[in-house]
Amino acid sequence: QVQLVESGGKLVQAGGSLRLSCAASGRFFTIGGMGWYRQAPGSQRELVATISSGGLTTYADSAKGRFTISRDNVGDMVYLQMNTLKPEDTAVYYCNAFFQLAVSEPFRAYWGQGTQVTVSS
Repeated sequence: QVQLVESGGKLVQAGGSLRLSCAASGRFFTIGGMGWYRQAPGSQRELVATISSGGLTTYADSAKGRFTISRDNVGDMVYLQMNTLKPEDTAVYYCNAFFQLAVSEPFRAYWGQGTQVTVSS
């Protein structure tokens, strides 16, 4: 069974920075795309940023210019560097990754348990 574990979420003041980390573990053949999503209270989960296995990135408009997604393919990690944080960035941030458990199997999406980011004004 594969697992994604996020860390790094905490309370921070507006204008501050945080770096979220997500570690993948378990038995799998390879990892495809990885990404970060977030969900604020009363809102739907939304995409923040994604990164392909080759390093191509996409960002939500709200994240462009402030957030940077990166990955370590050797360590099976994905990161989200968040700068110039705003109160509206407050949410639970979830790590997402597509795992191929065996070479003959399709990629399947897995989610972490989430890490809380709170930005105070």
